[in-house]
Amino acid sequence: MDQPSNRILIVEDDQRLAELTAEYLQANGFEVAVEADGARAVRRILDSQPDLVVLDLMLPGEDGLSICRRVRGQYHGVILMLTARSDELDQVQGLDLGADDYVCKPVRPRLLLARINALLRRSDSPDSKVQALRFGPLQINNSLREAWLDEQPIDLTGAEFDLLWLLASHAGRVLSREQIFTALRGVGYDGQDRSIDVRISRIRPKIGDDPIHPRLIKTLRSKGYLFVAEAAPA
Repeated sequence: MDQPSNRILIVEDDQRLAELTAEYLQANGFEVAVEADGARAVRRILDSQPDLVVLDLMLPGEDGLSICRRVRGQYHGVILMLTARSDELDQVQGLDLGADDYVCKPVRPRLLLARINALLRRSDSPDSKVQALRFGPLQINNSLREAWLDEQPIDLTGAEFDLLWLLASHAGRVLSREQIFTALRGVGYDGQDRSIDVRISRIRPKIGDDPIHPRLIKTLRSKGYLFVAEAAPA
């Protein structure tokens, strides 16, 4: 029996762009719907619960950041934001509000498809081997996609959890930005994207690490990031 297609909702008011994107994704096996009005997008997302939402930032009725903030608590699928290349602040805000990733406009269809496939693989396919890790009071469970510090649940976005699990499951090994981007986004690092750094800075205090002088997730200049298992908070 054929596997059901992943359902994608495109929230985009540029009709031509939305149509071209929908056609491209449909040709690659996805079930795609389009919503052009930001004011209707929240209810559409919550009612239909698609596997992934492609969410533009600039929309009539309500902007993408507001939509992301309003749905994140009740929508557990993937949110991929579309941003203007120069809007680094919007990119950071989107990640802060729970977006899982972003793609800069103008949208390149093959890149968009690669990001979508990588995001859906992460949400659908947990590692087949180790599913739970413990570092002192820090517990991370990949099958549940949850983490705890001193038995208290840690509030992590999906993207933050994915990055934390990647680093923790490679404890003691330096992961370059190129390796992290390839593992999490399905594409190489372009040398300018700051999303990984933003997520690291948000993860550190949540897991009991010192944001100013981190001991658990170390930044190694020109090399990448290192999760130090022995430095877990006591």
